[in-house]
Amino acid sequence: MSLSAEELAALREAVRSRLAWESAVSDEELRALIEAELFRLGRIRALTAADRSAAVNRLFHSFRGLDALQPLLEDPEVTEIMINGHDRIFVERSGEVQAVPFGFESRERLEDLIQSMVGRVNRIVNESSPIVDARLPDGSRVHVVLPPIALQGPTVTIRRFPAQPLGMADLVGRGALTQEASDLLRELVQAKYNLFISGGTGSGKTTFLNALAQWIPPEERVITIEDAAELQIRGVPNVVSLETRNANTEGKGRIGMRELIRASLRMRPNRIIVGEVRGEEALDMLQAMNTGHEGSLSTGHSNGARDMISRLETMVLSGADLPVPVVRQQIASALDIVVHLSRFRDSSRKVVEISEISGLRDGEVAFNPLFRFEEDGETDGKVRGKLMRVGELADVRKLHFAGKGEAIRG
Repeated sequence: MSLSAEELAALREAVRSRLAWESAVSDEELRALIEAELFRLGRIRALTAADRSAAVNRLFHSFRGLDALQPLLEDPEVTEIMINGHDRIFVERSGEVQAVPFGFESRERLEDLIQSMVGRVNRIVNESSPIVDARLPDGSRVHVVLPPIALQGPTVTIRRFPAQPLGMADLVGRGALTQEASDLLRELVQAKYNLFISGGTGSGKTTFLNALAQWIPPEERVITIEDAAELQIRGVPNVVSLETRNANTEGKGRIGMRELIRASLRMRPNRIIVGEVRGEEALDMLQAMNTGHEGSLSTGHSNGARDMISRLETMVLSGADLPVPVVRQQIASALDIVVHLSRFRDSSRKVVEISEISGLRDGEVAFNPLFRFEEDGETDGKVRGKLMRVGELADVRKLHFAGKGEAIRG
């Protein structure tokens, strides 16, 4: 029989009142205080040893951690945490979504935790500005939506990332792509082709971008630009990470992606990595790629490589009054390769298309498909298939310049 929400709240207040009379308290001393208050509880003998331990941990985490979320954040198998209100929490483990048998004791407690999370990265969320992106100290991405937008109470989605980012060898081992495709992408990154990664929500775009970035030569200077910093660029010491800033309570001080991209151009970057393109900043990104910043990387949401180009057109047009042919020329000149990822019905994530942008044809951005995933049914609920080579790279000028063209074409 575990403690009720009311009993947990009362115990927390009792511990807090005792802490008010204490100086700095170590973790061990805090646990001792919590245990002492717990044993004052009238029905302590009705609790099992496991229930007592769970209550102590829960109260400890409410002071030194993230309350009910702490055990979930410490579970390496949890990749996503979805809070649909203070008493309804779901997690994704190994691609499977399941309910959690506990929650916060009150909506107020969840709201306090939200303010603590966003405050750590100088973000503001309230009724007048009810949507915010933030991050946790471990790099996990946090998205918050508050009432009145969220009708069932505060909603939080936490996307977790492994402490050690997956490399391309790990992705090949998991069947996300073939070794042949991996070898081509390595050559393209090192030869400074501009790559764009597209895919749906949860398809693994950020993971794939991190894996590609591991091939950036260590002597280069890299600028990363994100809404909420989550990229983990390893092996390149000269990295500058930039993060957008929301407006303050007076509606001032906002610094968006466009401003950061423009600022990055004055920082002598060899490469610019834009974590995710969502809007009018697409034009600034394309212009940066077109003005000598080769080898740049970015991601975006789409249902396919061609759809990604259409979405980029729409993004650019949302912030600039340009003729469509001019926009398409910008895209065709800036992007070299589009890699599309997909999440399959068995929760696996795979590269389903690698295409070269080969200029304009009849006024449309033209594609030269290099690899395409060909599905071959299912076995025990797992999707079968392979990423097949379907074409050769047409523009090998950069590869030849890097002295690697023959190896790729062979």
